[in-house]
Amino acid sequence: MIIHIKHPIPMEISQETADALIRQGVDLAYQVVPAIIYAFLFYLVGRFIVKKVLKGLRSYLTTREDSPSLNEFLYSFANVVLFAVLFMGVAAIIGIPITSFLAIFGAAGLAVGLALQGSLSNFAGGLLILAFKPFGVGDVIVGQGHTGTVFKIQILYTHLITFDNKEVIIPNGILANSDIINMSTQSTRRTEITVGVAYGTNIKQAKEIVLNILAKDSRVLQEPAPFVALSNFGDSSLDLVIRAWSSASDLWPMHFDTMEAINSEFETHGIEIPFPQRVIHQRK
Repeated sequence: MIIHIKHPIPMEISQETADALIRQGVDLAYQVVPAIIYAFLFYLVGRFIVKKVLKGLRSYLTTREDSPSLNEFLYSFANVVLFAVLFMGVAAIIGIPITSFLAIFGAAGLAVGLALQGSLSNFAGGLLILAFKPFGVGDVIVGQGHTGTVFKIQILYTHLITFDNKEVIIPNGILANSDIINMSTQSTRRTEITVGVAYGTNIKQAKEIVLNILAKDSRVLQEPAPFVALSNFGDSSLDLVIRAWSSASDLWPMHFDTMEAINSEFETHGIEIPFPQRVIHQRK
C-alpha cells in the first residue's frame, strides 16, 4: 500500500498585501500606544489625587471622634468610589465602553439587594443612627423593650449592656424605625413615688413628714420644688404621690433612700402603711 503525502502549497503574499498589513499595524500602533500612554499617565495622576483626597478625608474624620463607626464607613466608601471612578476613566481612555461597567454594576447591585434585603435595612438604619445621633456610646436608652447602656454602635447592629450585665444586640433597621427613650440627654430627672397610708391618717401631717425628708436630702433639687399630694382613694389606702427632681446621676440613690426614710418616719409617727385587705360583714 502506497501512501501519498501531499505537501501544503505555500501561500504567497504579494508585496502590496504586505505593505497594506504593515500600514494597518502602524496605524493601529499610533492609535493604541498613545491611548495606553495617556491611560497610564491618567492613572498615575489620578492615583496621586485620590490618595491626597483620602488623606485629607482621613484627617478630617479623625477630628470627629464621636462616631468612629461612621467615620470608618465613610472612609471605606470614599476609597471604593474614587478608585472605581479612576479605573472607569482609564478604561474609557483605552476604549472600553463605560456602559459595560455600569451594566455589570447594576446587575450585581440588583442581585445583592434582593439577596440582602434585611441586612440592607439594618445598614440604612445604622447610617441614620450614626448620622443623626439619637443616642451615643455610653447613653442609657430603652429600645425594643430593653433597657441598658449603649456599648457599641456598628453599621448593622447596636449593642446594649443591661443593668444585670447582659449584652443585647438589636438590629439597627428595627431600632431606627421605633421609639427610643434616651435617659442620658438631660442633666436632671424626676422620680415619682406612690405610697399608701391607712384611712383616717392625717394627710397634712403625712405630707409634712415627706416634705421634711426631701428638704433634708441635699440631692433633691428645690427648683422645681418637691411635690406631695393625695392622688387616689384606694381600696385599702389613701395614696400619696411624691415627685422630686435631682441630677441624673443621683436619681436612683435618692429614690431608694427616700423610700426607706419615708417608711422609717411613718413608723416613728405611727402612720400605718396598710396592706391590701377586705372587710367582711356577716349577717345572721
